[in-house]
Amino acid sequence: MPHKTSSAPRDTKSKAERARQYLSVGGVAREDSDDELGLEDHPWEWIYSKEPAKRAGDERDIVGARMGDFQCMVGDCVLLKAEGTNEAWIGLICTFEEDDDGDKAADFMWFSTEREIRNKQKKRTDALPHEVYITPSWDINPLTSINGRASIVSVETFKSKYPSGKVPRSSKDYGKIFICRRGCNTRTATYTDEFNWEDIYNSADDILPLIERVQNQTKATRRRKKGAIADEDPADDWDPSNEPDEPKTPSKKRKFSQASTPTSKAKRTPQKFSTPTHKRIVIKKPLTFTPLSTRILSPHHTSSPFQLARTNLHVSSVPLTLPCRTAEFDTVYTHLEAAISAGSGACIYISGTPGTGKTATVREVVSQLNASVQAEELDDFIFVEINGMKVTDPHQSYSLLWEALKGDRVSPSHALGLLEREFDHPSPRRVPCVVLMDELDQLVTKNQSVMYNFFNWPGLRHSRLIVLAVANTMDLPERTLSNKISSRLGLTRILFPGYTHEQLQEIIRSRLSHVPDNIVDPDAIQFASRKVAAVSGDARRALDICRRAVEIAEAENIAAQNPLLATPSKSARSKEKNGTTFAHEKPKGGKVTIATVKQAINEATSSPLQQYLKALPLAAKLFLAALLARTRRSGVNECVLGDVVEEAKRLGLMAADNPSVHDFLLTDGAASAGQEDGMSLELKKGAKAGTVPRVLGMGFAAAELAEAGVIGVEGGRRGERVGKVRLGVGDEEIKLALKDDVEVRGLGFG
Repeated sequence: MPHKTSSAPRDTKSKAERARQYLSVGGVAREDSDDELGLEDHPWEWIYSKEPAKRAGDERDIVGARMGDFQCMVGDCVLLKAEGTNEAWIGLICTFEEDDDGDKAADFMWFSTEREIRNKQKKRTDALPHEVYITPSWDINPLTSINGRASIVSVETFKSKYPSGKVPRSSKDYGKIFICRRGCNTRTATYTDEFNWEDIYNSADDILPLIERVQNQTKATRRRKKGAIADEDPADDWDPSNEPDEPKTPSKKRKFSQASTPTSKAKRTPQKFSTPTHKRIVIKKPLTFTPLSTRILSPHHTSSPFQLARTNLHVSSVPLTLPCRTAEFDTVYTHLEAAISAGSGACIYISGTPGTGKTATVREVVSQLNASVQAEELDDFIFVEINGMKVTDPHQSYSLLWEALKGDRVSPSHALGLLEREFDHPSPRRVPCVVLMDELDQLVTKNQSVMYNFFNWPGLRHSRLIVLAVANTMDLPERTLSNKISSRLGLTRILFPGYTHEQLQEIIRSRLSHVPDNIVDPDAIQFASRKVAAVSGDARRALDICRRAVEIAEAENIAAQNPLLATPSKSARSKEKNGTTFAHEKPKGGKVTIATVKQAINEATSSPLQQYLKALPLAAKLFLAALLARTRRSGVNECVLGDVVEEAKRLGLMAADNPSVHDFLLTDGAASAGQEDGMSLELKKGAKAGTVPRVLGMGFAAAELAEAGVIGVEGGRRGERVGKVRLGVGDEEIKLALKDDVEVRGLGFG
């Protein structure tokens, strides 16, 4: 990659300065540019060993690389600088090789500054100026990122050269000489014993002993020692031996194949979680999403078995365990923990119909991984959730990701440029970032740039970005996204199938396990589970149906205890009308049965429009029947109001087998006019009494339907027969709602 000179327009420089401010992540200051490599861009060339190859036909070992007059050898310490930043990284060249793209590269062992050690409790406070630490971390970077040589010396050598402790700006060592007296693992904040650099390292032959020293004297993982008690973290009080024989949280001490859905015990996670704010997760702090099971409910939510059941059956109430998703939990946990531990990028596509536990499982996995971080069993990571339903523009995802990484809020276009620079430049100790992209189909744009960037960044060498893409359709990448995006998504795809009726029964029973009095019949749970499993396998719909059934049973229980507080039903009114109510008869209620679940399913499956149409008075139903009949007869969507009234008269004459309709339509005209008191529709003069419809009910029905938007009335004054009327909803909706209504039997709805 050719180097560019620093000549740029003024506005471009200001943008670069702002980018440098955001990209300050702990390197050493580096103000000069390509001073040792020169201004001309020469190609890099290998320097081979003078010794012959060990085997016939093999190439000689690569011991160095040359670019013009500048050359570096294995064992040299060099500065690596990313374009657009004012900082450089110090690395020790271990080997030379060609990367996956065929470019010349080297494997660097990194030095770190004290600013890169994030654990403030274990961080040493005796760091000297110009001091760096040799770390047990490596990265393969292209040779084009090399900016110059670096000198690593001991404290005594540095003081002998610069007794004042400051390097003059005029010196050739300014910004290039550093002190190293310890090794450090920046993730675990563990240090080696103090040493003299010249005593332990002089040439490339000392690389392996240096690596062995740093690895042996620092902890490679954040794993606690047995018997150690960390008083700063309440989660450390958890003792696995005191737990019952239930599925446990998988950790790195156990095999991946044995990981199971974790149980959130009070001793394990006593801390409270906060509502998601898309802010950066700081080390040793809980994640920013809300397991609702930790919320403290007011006493009135659990004062009765019905209220406790309604609370537990609510879809926002996360239980202590996630039943029936053990295999999916294991798969997500395995891939995510492996990517975080390896410090590599990854894309994981999770699909499944709504209500199959995709988001809840991912959140639980991230929660347990964060618990492992707090227990010092896993490296730190950042978590951010981007929901496609919560952003007004898909490009805002850039701003949310940058805010999670750096804590700064910038515009989407500015965040895009900053993210590209961040993921391109070598940052050897970058913290892995886990991005949960929920409702992925809502983030698809016309040119699909957002999807391309988020799936392309994990493949970059320095990104350490892990993207969890969650969508409702399994073939979304092939059906919606282009080939260049779907190919970057990779082959790691996890399918969440719909719940079976046995699984739904287990989920509902687990929610009701602590509800006393057995208010839900087991047959009712089985009936609701089979109904939902036959359609979609949506656990949220099954919970909503059972919750509504509990509400109906609670209302019936209140009516049984105090009939004055209950709203009379149609059956009660019919019994009173027919005189069939007995003093010893008590209304049934207090338990959820199959009949209660049927009623809840009918309410859940019918739309609000159908519920409104079913609750209409008889006059309004007759008006709709007449309007539908007139529309079919004329073939025109708009009808004259007078013609609809005449059509209602014909329906009344034809509905002889329906006495209520027949008696309603063919009433005495004079009596009707006397009852209407001048509020009826205007009739044609000369209409015969006793044969005209009862226009008072029809007039009110038309007005009520017009106010509700079911019909539309145009032209003339209100109530005139010459006005035009048309349907405002689909005729199929009306037929579906009224086809089983006994009151309008024989009027053409069936």
